Amino acid sequence: MLPFWIALQFLGSLPVRLPGMPSPQELGRSLLFYPLVGVLFGSVLMALNLLLEGTPQFLHAALLLAAWVLLSGGLHLDGLADSADAWLGGFGDRERTLTIMKDPRSGPIAVVTLVIVLLLKFAALLALIDTRHGIALLLAPVIGRAAMLGLFINTPYVRAGGLGQALADHLPRPLGVQVLGVTALGCVLVSGWPGLWAVLMATVGFFWLRQVMIRRLGGCTGDTAGAMLELLEVLVLVGLALIQR
Repeated sequence: MLPFWIALQFLGSLPVRLPGMPSPQELGRSLLFYPLVGVLFGSVLMALNLLLEGTPQFLHAALLLAAWVLLSGGLHLDGLADSADAWLGGFGDRERTLTIMKDPRSGPIAVVTLVIVLLLKFAALLALIDTRHGIALLLAPVIGRAAMLGLFINTPYVRAGGLGQALADHLPRPLGVQVLGVTALGCVLVSGWPGLWAVLMATVGFFWLRQVMIRRLGGCTGDTAGAMLELLEVLVLVGLALIQR
């Protein structure tokens, strides 16, 4: 189960201690457990949603969003901020875009992007609480993390060296495709039509975002993978909030 603990440590802020330095093969296999980490996070959010039943709705949604951010440690929001800065400041140039992504500072476009994404998440959570469709709290984290697996399966990793390269090089891709299939089927079986809509919306969003990365960079980076996760979570939440009106 070491690959699962690697995935949990890499994707979240839970106090996970690994017994030692993982091998490249174990790092690659950890990607297979990304959807399972999404199940864990989604289960925590659904449990918290039940505990907050009866709380004023604005406070309810705010606490859920805060817990969501804390579970991931803000890691993927950081990737979204870096990607937003790089896409605007890169002016279409690949090398300039990659250079800006490595800069730890956040510019105005990064701040605006984070505010918009968090505002959309908050508003969608508020709507879903109102209509009592808490299953979205499970679907969004699972689909977002499954998308990261899908991205590494079929997209070149463009930064040589580092953790991301080890993940990409040692991922067992045929098994990864099977995990994605089981994840999609599980979403549909657990939640029915909302799960099917969520998978379809996320699939369209995934291929559009992947194409954007290919055109600009020729592949993906850890930052763009995190950005994809955040954007697909928002897409699933907003989409489900709209169809559940």
